[in-house]
Amino acid sequence: QVQLVESGGGLVQAGGSLRLSCTASGSIYSIKAMGWYRQAPGKQRELVAAITSGGSINYADSVKGRFTISRDTAKNTVYLQMNSLKPEDTAVYFCYARIVETGAMNGVDYWGKGILVTVSS
Repeated sequence: QVQLVESGGGLVQAGGSLRLSCTASGSIYSIKAMGWYRQAPGKQRELVAAITSGGSINYADSVKGRFTISRDTAKNTVYLQMNSLKPEDTAVYFCYARIVETGAMNGVDYWGKGILVTVSS
């Protein structure tokens, strides 16, 4: 069984910064990709940033230049450094990982429980 555990959310004023972390644990053979999605009240879940095992990175246009995704492969951990936060960044942020479990042939998508980020104006 695989688990994703997020940390680092909270309340911050507009213009401030937060750093989210997500660590995968369990029967992991390899991690193909990790990333972050977010869901604001009344809106659909959207991709924020993702990074593949090969190092390819993708950002939502709304966060380019403000957010930085990085990964510690040895720790099975992905980070999201969020700077210049805006009230519209307020959402529940979900960690995502595509993981090949030990003994498996294909990757499976796993999700964290979500962590709240609130940006006050």
